[in-house]
Amino acid sequence: MKELDERYSTAEEAILGAFFLLSKEKQFEKITVADVVKKSGIVRSTFYNHYENVPALISAAEDKTIEDIFELMESFHPKNDHQLCHSYFLAICNYTKDNPFLSSILHSPRGDSFLEKAMIMFHRYVAKISEGDSEIVKNNKEFSYYIAATIGLNLGILHKWTAGDCEEDAEEIADILTKIFLNGVLPFMGV
Repeated sequence: MKELDERYSTAEEAILGAFFLLSKEKQFEKITVADVVKKSGIVRSTFYNHYENVPALISAAEDKTIEDIFELMESFHPKNDHQLCHSYFLAICNYTKDNPFLSSILHSPRGDSFLEKAMIMFHRYVAKISEGDSEIVKNNKEFSYYIAATIGLNLGILHKWTAGDCEEDAEEIADILTKIFLNGVLPFMGV
């Protein structure tokens, strides 16, 4: 049974990996099952064992992208530490720049539904953080709004940056995000 689970996971990773690579080559709405099968090296039936169709794959790619961002977010604990904040925001910028699917979805007709899905997940994240016993969180409700504001700022800046094809260096954008966070949001969070 373990071997079947590993094969399923391996095929899943191959399908998503192929989709992300293909999104560098063409608009994700134009990617076909045949494209994914060819790029991933799997057979067509394996694709259909995992996904009903390409829109289902796109939805899974959205979920994977959001999960990746959450992994980055969970490693970040707000502090008045410029280097720590800059490293975190640089990781977010590099992830965004290296993920053509994220850039393209932010600027596609599906972008609204992706952002809605992301915001629902971000609200769950905020609720989880706000429930902690941390001394940092003096007013859970207010704290959750500050976190939500930070998320909104980040998404807005990343949206603008990707709209310009990431012309500015990731370091420069990370610097902007760090300054906004340290000078604009963090002081209100009471940390």
